[in-house]
Amino acid sequence: MVTPEAGRDESRVVGADRVLAVLIELGGHPQGTTLDELAQVMRSPKPTVHRALTSLRKVGLATQIRRGTYALGDEFFRLAFRNFAERPETMLITPILEELSQRYGETAHYAVLDGAEVVYRAKTDPPGGAVRLTSVVGGRNPAYRTAVGKLLLSRHVDSEAELRELLGTEPLDERTPQTITDMGRLWSELQLVRERGFAVDDQENEVGVNCVAVPVYPVPGAAASGAVSVSALAFRLPLADLVQEVPTIIGIVEGGPRTAG
Repeated sequence: MVTPEAGRDESRVVGADRVLAVLIELGGHPQGTTLDELAQVMRSPKPTVHRALTSLRKVGLATQIRRGTYALGDEFFRLAFRNFAERPETMLITPILEELSQRYGETAHYAVLDGAEVVYRAKTDPPGGAVRLTSVVGGRNPAYRTAVGKLLLSRHVDSEAELRELLGTEPLDERTPQTITDMGRLWSELQLVRERGFAVDDQENEVGVNCVAVPVYPVPGAAASGAVSVSALAFRLPLADLVQEVPTIIGIVEGGPRTAG
């Protein structure tokens, strides 16, 4: 039997879900979107969406940038940026990425595994004048075709069967001619990654860009919390040369540069 109190609790949860759904949808429209567009995309009545927008505007998480057009509010960004800046991993990783980027003149990333994808938690571009990659903090890529993804997959799955279960039954997308799309070959690659302790992306996610990735351990003896990579333009820093730098990269990630050997 459902009590009146339980019914009221359920209504509050549903209402909160609607507000969160509107907040998430606004995140996909940096230039703003209208009430009509939100209602159509969310398949909800306009009064329902408008009530959610009103709740978000009251606390500054949404704003009306012009008549009838809504976007994320400044309070949302204040909270997000403060949280990100004060996260322990950000304070730990950012100096490492800055050192790597300055040393090699290339882009450095920190990423974690989320299911079959990697999520970029931090990124440092090289000094001014260098070519910058299109990756963004919070952005995602399929794990199987990135160095950070293969590094983390190698520590997450213990068999080809587990790999197939994680990646699903759909054919793997061949992003470039170099992308590994055969599951057996990918599993062999992950075994090699686990043995040697680093992963490579040989222009598998983006033509002209290669990459090496090494694990990040929060404390000695713990499981890897994520992976750090150096992504380089192939004509400027060929993959073979980048691989030669792996000992130095590991040294920087672990707290002090080493001489490559």
